[in-house]
Amino acid sequence: MAEAAVETLKRANIVRNEVDLLIPHQANIRIIEATAKRLNMPMDKVALNLDKYGNTSAASIPLALEEAVQNGRIKKGDLILMVAFGAGFTWGGVLMRW
Repeated sequence: MAEAAVETLKRANIVRNEVDLLIPHQANIRIIEATAKRLNMPMDKVALNLDKYGNTSAASIPLALEEAVQNGRIKKGDLILMVAFGAGFTWGGVLMRW
């Protein structure tokens, strides 16, 4: 997932410190922490709800996004990086200006 995050930023010509919030697929905490570390991003800039819901598969990013909105963690103009991976070599990444 870290490589997917780096590649998404590279393709968008965005540097890591421009990202306001990382919303990763909630697969497991080790992968999420490794992704944040690779991006030199503190965990307080990572949306995390794995402890509440576990791995909710394809719903994990939309659920974390909704929670971040409801909790006021996302403001107009914020740059949000959403990244996920799946079986094999599948991955996806989105940069979204809120």
